[in-house]
Amino acid sequence: MPLIGTSENSEVINMDSVGYLKDLAIILLAAKVFGICARKLHAPEVVGEILAGLIIGPAVLGIVSQSDFISQMAEIGVVMLMFEAGLGTDMKKLKETGLQATAVACAGVFVPIILGTVLFMSFYGWGTPGSEQFLKGLFIGTIMAATSVSITVAALKELGRLSGTVGTTIVSAAIIDDVIGIVVLTFVLSAKGTDTSVWIIVFKAIAFFAIAIVSGFLVNKIFVWLDSRYEHTRRIPIAALVYCLAMAYVAEKFFGIADITGAYVAGVVLCNLNDAKYVERRVDISAYMVFAPIFFAGIGLKVSFASMDARLMLFSVAFVIIACVGKIIGCGGIARICRFNFSDSLKIGVGMMTRGEVALITAQKGLSAGLIAPEFFTPVILLILVSSILVPILLKQMFGHSGEAAA
Repeated sequence: MPLIGTSENSEVINMDSVGYLKDLAIILLAAKVFGICARKLHAPEVVGEILAGLIIGPAVLGIVSQSDFISQMAEIGVVMLMFEAGLGTDMKKLKETGLQATAVACAGVFVPIILGTVLFMSFYGWGTPGSEQFLKGLFIGTIMAATSVSITVAALKELGRLSGTVGTTIVSAAIIDDVIGIVVLTFVLSAKGTDTSVWIIVFKAIAFFAIAIVSGFLVNKIFVWLDSRYEHTRRIPIAALVYCLAMAYVAEKFFGIADITGAYVAGVVLCNLNDAKYVERRVDISAYMVFAPIFFAGIGLKVSFASMDARLMLFSVAFVIIACVGKIIGCGGIARICRFNFSDSLKIGVGMMTRGEVALITAQKGLSAGLIAPEFFTPVILLILVSSILVPILLKQMFGHSGEAAA
C-alpha cells in the first residue's frame, strides 16, 4: 500500500509540475494568432500579443495566470530584445545623438514627476514639501517617469527604423532615463527613511558605465579575434548571448542598474563586429519564437480589475493620460529645442511613452516602503497596457506618413 500511495502521490506531483507547459502552449498559440490578426489589421504584431495576454489572463477568461516561471521567461525576452537593439546600434549616430538623448532623457524624467505629484495630491490631498503626502505624490511622479523602451524597440525594428536617427535617440534616451530614474527613486526612498544613500546609487551608476566601457574594449577585441577564426559559426552567437546575460546580471546584481541596460550595453559593445547582423539574426530566432511573445503577453496577464472603485477608476484614467502626455511634452518638447523637426520630435515623444517592467519594479519598491497602497498597481498596469498598445500603432502611422527611408 505505501508503494501504491507513493506512486500516486508522485503522479500527482508530476502532473502538477508540468502545468507550466500547458500555460506556455496557450500563451504562444494565443500570442501568434492575435499577432497575425493585428498584422492583418495593419497594426504591429506586439499589439496583438499584448491583447492575447489580456484576453487569456485574469482580466477576461482567466485561462492563464502570472507565475514566477512566466515572469522569468518574460524577463529573458526583454533582455534579448534590448541586446538585439544594442547589436543594431549605429555607433556613428549614437555619438551624434548623445547630448540630444541626454537632454531628452532629463526632460522625460522631470516633467512626468512634476505632473504626477500634482495629479496625486489633487485626488488624495495636498501636502507641503517634505511631508508624507508630498512624498507619496512625488513617488507617483517617479513611477510616471520610468520608461521601458523594449516595446518601442520591437515596433521600430518591425518598421525598419531602429538604427535611424530617431530610433537611436529614443533608445539612448531611454537608457539614460533609466539611470536618472534610479537616482530619483533612491532619493525619494531615502527621504522616506529607507534604502541606501542617493550618492551611493549615483556612484554605482557611474562605476557600472566606467567598468562597462573599459571592459568593453577588451571584450570587443576578444570577439574580433573569435570572429576572424570562426566567422559565421554558431559559437559566435552563443558566446555573444553568454556575454549579454552576464552583463544583464552584473548590472542589476552589483550596481542596481536594470538588467535591460546591461543587455543593451553588451549589444553596443558587439555592434561593430563583422558578424553582428548574423548574431542578431540568431538571437532573434529564439526571441521571436518563444521569449518575446511571452514578454508581451505577460503584460496583459498582469491586468486585473478586482480592486477598482469610482475614485481609483477616475484617477487611473487621469494617470494614464497625464503619464503619456508628460512624455510627449517633456521628450518631444526638448527634442524640438535640440533642432529636431516637428515630426521627429513627436516621434521621439511618442516613442518614450511606453512603460513596462521598470514602472512595475518602481511601484513594488514604493509598496515595500509604504509610499503607495496595493490598489495603485491597477493604474500602473493600465498605463503599461495602454502605452504598450498605443505606441506601436502611433509610430506605425507616423513613420508610414513620413518620407524617411526604412533602415
